[in-house]
Amino acid sequence: MLAVKVDNAPQARPPTGLGAADEVFVEPVEAGITRIIGVFGSQKPPVVGPVRSARETDLRLLPEFGRPALAFSGAAPELLPRIDSSGLRVDSQAEVGSAYHRGRGEPPHNLYVRPGELPQGEGWSPGNPLVFGAVPAGGRPDQHEQVGYPHARVDFDWSEQEKRWLVSFDGKPCSATDSGRLGAGTVVLQDVAERGSALQDSEGNVTPYVETVGSGHALVLRDGQAFDATWSRPTPESGTTYTGPGGQPLPFAPGQVWTALAPK
Repeated sequence: MLAVKVDNAPQARPPTGLGAADEVFVEPVEAGITRIIGVFGSQKPPVVGPVRSARETDLRLLPEFGRPALAFSGAAPELLPRIDSSGLRVDSQAEVGSAYHRGRGEPPHNLYVRPGELPQGEGWSPGNPLVFGAVPAGGRPDQHEQVGYPHARVDFDWSEQEKRWLVSFDGKPCSATDSGRLGAGTVVLQDVAERGSALQDSEGNVTPYVETVGSGHALVLRDGQAFDATWSRPTPESGTTYTGPGGQPLPFAPGQVWTALAPK
């Protein structure tokens, strides 16, 4: 399986390839904006991007999927040794340069990867199956949810016609170049603790780190309803589980899953 770090700056939109991901994560990065991680297990599109650099949060998040390959364009020098020792398969531009190419647009927002030219990673971890099922009881009608970051925003709007939650960034509908409007059968708004890391970007902005191991509150959106849930991931190698107020697993709707990591 493959995880690709995707640019989400306004200059980098629209993305390519995200419609084929099994799960998409939105995570905070420097200067109050966000980046995306697309996790591909069941299918891999011809091209994904724009590809950007890895972060400390990625190294904590991705082991729940086993040993995925991570496609990215670079990282802070202090982080590179930790990436090499993380247990992830490193399929960066530096390691597999022939799989990457520059597209239209201005650098650094125009780097793309061809997943078919990357070495094959391990399969989806059996310890982190996505649990799908019928609509559970206990939901409440919900048509719109939003997660705000200091200088970014992601909105999810329920489409009764399409039977999925349509994705917008900074108030604008988000479409992929190859698959059209992006949307999810299930959306998870996952409350996470955030702290500043020891790393900074080239302009001196501190890189945030969000903790995805532990437990906390989540809001699960599916079928035009919202469900309060508790997320739990006791170890980095454990899959994240979501349970309802009664402690029963909360199944997801068929289709793509989007998880927005929402700092408390």
